Amino acid sequence: MHPITLEEAHTLALNVLSRQGFSQEQSQALARAVVAGERDECRSHGLYRLLNCVKTLTAGKVNAEAAPVIDDIAPGVVRVDAQGGFSQLAFESGLPLLASKARTQGIAAMAINHCVHFSALWIEIEAITDHGLVGLACNPSHAWVAPAGGILPVLGTNPLAFGWPRPANPPYIFDFATSAIARGDIELHRRENKALPEGWGIDRCGHPSRDPEAVLEGAMLTFGGHKGSALSTMIELIAGPLIGDLTSVQSLKHDAGAGGSPYHGELLIAMDPKRFLGEKTEHFLQQAEEVFASITSQGARLPSQRRYEARARSQREGVWLPDHLYQELSSLL
Repeated sequence: MHPITLEEAHTLALNVLSRQGFSQEQSQALARAVVAGERDECRSHGLYRLLNCVKTLTAGKVNAEAAPVIDDIAPGVVRVDAQGGFSQLAFESGLPLLASKARTQGIAAMAINHCVHFSALWIEIEAITDHGLVGLACNPSHAWVAPAGGILPVLGTNPLAFGWPRPANPPYIFDFATSAIARGDIELHRRENKALPEGWGIDRCGHPSRDPEAVLEGAMLTFGGHKGSALSTMIELIAGPLIGDLTSVQSLKHDAGAGGSPYHGELLIAMDPKRFLGEKTEHFLQQAEEVFASITSQGARLPSQRRYEARARSQREGVWLPDHLYQELSSLL
């Protein structure tokens, strides 16, 4: 394992991206995202993802110099055209207007179109809660996931994320794929030659499989059977046709076997507690704190608690990269 500080991790990511041809603005936004994943020990969305960023660029499936275009289309809606670039810069570009609209209207939505996407949504949700706003986010991906009762991939991993700001504590955030696990975790199992847990996927014939290669060639499964399948379908609709962008099937067709990151849209919703509650805001936010306390007082943990603990540890001690990953990234310099 190779030790590295967070500052060194950011410099490494920035240098890799710049060296490979990404603009300074794209490189900075991407570097912030992958270092955040590594820092919080979400390694399937950490520095490892730089390899896929470069692969996507080499395949001609991302615009390395994309400059997002913001369109204020309605009092409660902002659209950001990512121009074929990764989603991170598009999100950062549109966030100030989204937050402003949410404070004015009480609730506002941001549609990000024509973006290439790979990152965890909690990064974006945390940026929304930093504004004191409640946030929701979701997006399709590539058609890698079979619907409940089926064997052919139709749905994406289709993540859903939610965030609640807490004045005296880190925000309450959850972020999960509607598939049994994120695609990146299966790829990491393949890289490490590890068998998958039961229930993650099926092979091309529809048989349950613990072989990462067989599942990557077959189909992933949704979590919770028909419930996860229904949530995944909802995300296909509200973050696809509703915002005028691609479904997971269309994203995979656009990729045409290049092996790049998914290309589609993303929907984010921000809500301002102060506009909903007015002078009663503090009272009802405290009511929320009582809900959180009733969970933690019995020994249960809140979502993201592990991440925040990992974050504090990484800020003190830095992170450790597998030697082969550090060597692969260094070779890109």
